[in-house]
Amino acid sequence: MRRSPTRPRAALLVLLAAVLALLLVPERLAPGERHTGGRTAPAPLPDVPSGFFTGSDAEGVRRISGAETWLGGGELTVGHTYLPGDRWSNIEGHPELFAPWARWKAARPGRLFVLNVPMMDRNEAGLTDAEVRAGLRSGAAGAFDRHFRALGEGLVAHGLEDAVLVLGWEMNGTTYGHRCGPDPAAWKAYWRQAVGVLRGVAGQRFRFDFTPSRGRDAVPWPECYPGDDVVDIIGLDAYDQPEGLSFEGQVTEEYGLAHHVAFAKAHGKPVSYPEWGLFRNGDNPAYVRGMLDWFAAHRPVYQTVTDYCPHGVWGCADNPRSAEVVRGALGAPGRR
Repeated sequence: MRRSPTRPRAALLVLLAAVLALLLVPERLAPGERHTGGRTAPAPLPDVPSGFFTGSDAEGVRRISGAETWLGGGELTVGHTYLPGDRWSNIEGHPELFAPWARWKAARPGRLFVLNVPMMDRNEAGLTDAEVRAGLRSGAAGAFDRHFRALGEGLVAHGLEDAVLVLGWEMNGTTYGHRCGPDPAAWKAYWRQAVGVLRGVAGQRFRFDFTPSRGRDAVPWPECYPGDDVVDIIGLDAYDQPEGLSFEGQVTEEYGLAHHVAFAKAHGKPVSYPEWGLFRNGDNPAYVRGMLDWFAAHRPVYQTVTDYCPHGVWGCADNPRSAEVVRGALGAPGRR
């Protein structure tokens, strides 16, 4: 999640990409319509695999059915969770985490399991740039291969061999130890090394999702892109921030939504939105309508609402107007 956005700096290429992406959006994305309050009824979101992040444990899996009931019968086909990044033994995964998700996925055909995978232990411990740089270089040299091999073997053993793995997410920021900024070259080499190990696991059919946070953040996220041969999906974590920035501003900002779509198209990759939700601008149905319309226009592999306060709509009672927009788009059977 993006913590300290910097002021956007427009470049000609980004502006051209933004204009192109906006031209591809359906009529309902018209800025005047959304932000003047002219439209209140949300549009349905057809055929886009959708999920709510409701927790990483077994209780989080059970809460998915509660969210579906709240939606009025709309099915959530994406299950999304995170591996702890505190120690390597947890990054390898455990049956206690995999088994409930494996049962959920196996219960109905067509469900998708998405797993965020840290690239560094002590991932949220405030590592210095020097520590991050050393870790990235060690990873690129193969020092952590055994941990990724154990992770891949555990996923396959639990029937999760076709998981989408969001490896080293939000690498363009400063929140995580697996950030790219201290050494982009080493970061890319390390990603390639980890993907090579995971693809070498017998029986796997993993897809690898490269997911920065929206905007420039600490470094321009394209500088961290490791190569088309080791990336299957180009994702974006896109929360409603900074304060006062409209949805249209989030589209056109430097390395924003439009740049993301244009970058993915240029590299022949589909897009995803593993994390999105409300944030600095409170209960903001205009933002939610904008994101849902964006998904309908650009047809991501999947999208997942981060459903806890302040971001969520089912698990957070602070956002009733936005909740109604989500229910209208995802809730009615046959409308997704």
